[in-house]
Amino acid sequence: MLSSSGHKINGPKGIGCLYIRKGLKLRSFVHGGAQERKRRAGTENVPGIVGYGVAAERALRTMEERTAKEIEVRDYMIKKIQEEIPYCKLNGHPTLRLPNNVNFSFQFIEGESLLIMLDMAGICASSGSACTSGSLDPSHVLLAIGLPHEIAHGSLRLTLSEETTKEDADFVVEQIKGIVERLRSMSPLYEDFNEKNRINNRKK
Repeated sequence: MLSSSGHKINGPKGIGCLYIRKGLKLRSFVHGGAQERKRRAGTENVPGIVGYGVAAERALRTMEERTAKEIEVRDYMIKKIQEEIPYCKLNGHPTLRLPNNVNFSFQFIEGESLLIMLDMAGICASSGSACTSGSLDPSHVLLAIGLPHEIAHGSLRLTLSEETTKEDADFVVEQIKGIVERLRSMSPLYEDFNEKNRINNRKK
C-alpha cells in the first residue's frame, strides 16, 4: 500500500490517496454507500480531489528544481547551526535525508521551551512528527537511532519549502541561537557541566 496527503505536496488539506495492491482485502473505513469501491462511504470531496490532482502534477513537474533549491538552503542552515551553536547534534545523516528536513538536538535544554519561544518569534517548528504533537515524550525515532533520552528531549525539527530563502535561514538560526543561550543560562544541567569543566581545567 502507498498513502499520500494533499497538504504534503502543497495541495488542499483533507484529501489524499491510497494505492492498494491488487488482491489485498481491506475492511470498510466508513460503512453506508458504495463509494470508493465500498471502502469509504460518503460523497467524494470533488474540489479537494481536483486540487490534489493539480498539486500532484505540479509536484512532479517541478520536483528536480524544487529539490535542488531545498537542499541548498537545508545544507546552508545545517552548517550555520553547527558553526554558531555549541553542544548541538545533527540527527540523521548529513546528506542522505529529506531535502527539506533539518533536525537537531540541543544539549541542556527542553525542546518544549524552545518551541514556545520560537513560536513567540513567529517561527513554526516541532520536536517530532505532527502525529505526536500532543505528547511531551521525546521522538521515538530519535530514541530508536540511539540518542539518549535527555538529549532527544532537546530536539528541534524544521521543515523547509521551496519558498524558504537563505535570509529566512539566517533569521531562524539567529533566533535559535539567542533562545538556546537564554534557556541554558537557566539550566542547572548546563551550570553543572560548566562547573565540571572548570574543575577539570584547574587540575590540568
